[in-house]
Amino acid sequence: MEPFLSLGDAIGYECGEMRRAEAVAHMTRELVRRAIEGDHDAFSSLVDASVDRLYAVATLILRDPDRAQDAVQEALMSAWKDIRALRDPDAWDAWLHRITVWACYRAAKKERRRKTVELKVVPDPERSAMPDPAAALANRDLVEQQLNDLPIDHRTVIVLRYYLDLPLEEVGDILDIPVGTVKSRLHRALDSLRESMAEAHSEPDILPVGALKDGTA
Repeated sequence: MEPFLSLGDAIGYECGEMRRAEAVAHMTRELVRRAIEGDHDAFSSLVDASVDRLYAVATLILRDPDRAQDAVQEALMSAWKDIRALRDPDAWDAWLHRITVWACYRAAKKERRRKTVELKVVPDPERSAMPDPAAALANRDLVEQQLNDLPIDHRTVIVLRYYLDLPLEEVGDILDIPVGTVKSRLHRALDSLRESMAEAHSEPDILPVGALKDGTA
């Protein structure tokens, strides 16, 4: 028989987790306060705790590891330069996410300009290529593949809402748009993703229901 926690043990465990979370939050606030005052070591500690998550977000938005790395580097440089503008240490995560998202937008804009020039003189060798059938073996792979075809605004709102699991209000703050716009953008993004996946698989229910609920309620 597997051991189980008594009610007292469960409460103690929950209290312990809450204390640990509070300790981490307190430490983060202190590091942010010191970084605002010009402590580069404190800023480096904050970066070490955030950089993997930022890189994952940038990669999902830009769909290119090299450009994602460049965007994160640009975001971190901007964060250090402008950190004195951060008034509330508790807003560190949202502030850093916002800087990273806008760095991704700038990177995507540069890439669109570059591709426009290239397409005028170089034919696209991939235009007639058939999609790799192995990509359809797993729903997750197919979702990521279809994300490539979404506009960056749609990819970004999906990443913030479902990858980072942020509330709609925080997504709106990061993107500097009203919550109503977040909801409508998310709704359109998910509709587009469902349609593209249905066309790719000829199955309207290919999306995992729990993974891509509308989430706009």
